[in-house]
Parts: sequence; structure tokens; C-alpha cells
Amino acid sequence: MVTDNGRLSPGDTAPAFTLPDADGSPVSLSDFRGRSLVVYCYPAAGTPGCTKQACDFRDNLADLDGAGLAVIGISPDKPAKLAKFRDAEGLTFPLLSDEDRSVLTAYGAYGEKKMYGKTVTGVIRSTFVIDADGRIDLAMYHVRATGHVAKLREDLGV
Repeated sequence: MVTDNGRLSPGDTAPAFTLPDADGSPVSLSDFRGRSLVVYCYPAAGTPGCTKQACDFRDNLADLDGAGLAVIGISPDKPAKLAKFRDAEGLTFPLLSDEDRSVLTAYGAYGEKKMYGKTVTGVIRSTFVIDADGRIDLAMYHVRATGHVAKLREDLGV
């Protein structure tokens, strides 16, 4: 059930979405039905933390894929910026554009957060593991860009 703060919990149905990828092609949650999926939400393509996190997913993609997990990233960036980021970093998994932040909000990954001691509104770096039936297996909020993929692998036994 979605909590009062908009957060998802294990067992919740993952909010459905269809968003454009870096090439403008629609990608839907339902495209992954029957397969487990890692959805990670990040603030901005090309920034140091987001680049580190994306490259960590890229570098661990074969092991995640081998464990039956697909990976997608979601940010509020426009598709053209995502394409530039994908090409610059050699990313081989879909990056989706949520310009109106509706999907990020539905996942509880957009809202108030602390940044440099101030409260701001923005993307809350978050990761979700969605099972083959479209339910949340794992919901992690306020994750760190560095070391997050290693912790995720540990949590999942991959």
C-alpha cells in the first residue's frame, strides 16, 4: 500500500507507466511483465552522481541480466539529453523521460528532500525492484549514487 508520504512498500502493485526512451520510443512497465525489473530514479543525466550510478548499473548489467533482472532508469530529462548521456557513457539499458514527473511522483521518488542542509523539491534518488507479476519486491529511497548497485546486488543475492 502507498504510505501517507507517497512511498511504495513491498507487495504494492507497481504504478503502471508508459514513457518515451532516449529515442522517443514508448516503453511501458507492461513490456516487462513476466520478468523482474530494476527501476532506478535519478535527478539529472550527466551530473557526477548520476553518471557514477548509471555506469555502475552498466558495469553490472550482465550479472543482473543473468539473474533475470532488466534495468531501466527514469529522470525528468528530455529524450535528447538522455540520448546524449546514453551515448557518452555507453549505456545499454533504457533511460526514460518523465518530464512532467508524474511517474516519479507515483513512485514516491519526487518531492521534498534535504540538499546541502536545505529543504528542496526534486527527484529523490530511489530504486525499485518489481517482480514478474508487477508487484514491488524492494523499494529503496534516498539511496547514494556511489556503492548503491553493490548494495542492491548484495540485497538481491546477485
